[in-house]
Amino acid sequence: MTDGDIDDVDRAILYALQEDARNMSSGDIAERTDTSDSTVRKRIQRLESEDVIKGYSASVDYQKSGYPLRMLLYCTASIPDRGDLIADVLAIDGVVSVQELVTGEQNLLVTVVGESDDDITPVAQELLDMGLTVADEVLVRTHETTPFGRFDPEKSDE
Repeated sequence: MTDGDIDDVDRAILYALQEDARNMSSGDIAERTDTSDSTVRKRIQRLESEDVIKGYSASVDYQKSGYPLRMLLYCTASIPDRGDLIADVLAIDGVVSVQELVTGEQNLLVTVVGESDDDITPVAQELLDMGLTVADEVLVRTHETTPFGRFDPEKSDE
């Protein structure tokens, strides 16, 4: 699926699901998009089957759930291996995300959560054992997200 295959209804569906997928029914989205409930359900199924929608997850406040440290580890892996390492990095206890970076010397950004330094340090060691170089560590205070604005039908009319 290319960006050209995504129309305004698809974008409105994506925006609504990013706002609150748990509480957003297909009927609610149908009202927003001036389409039928069955149209919305079919569109969602298509977006899921084509991996535009990759899944649904809870947005967890790790600090409130007992894991106050969120650390970003900027790593360098060999370019041919970096994509292949992502699954192994995600399997490390405490790692919650990995981003493959395509510019700069650091080419993997690993996000780790934990209760203390004793939780973070072993992750860094496992990354080193995998052959990655940990170039920088950044402690994050807060992390907020918002739905992608270009999917918002209200903004696309402007």
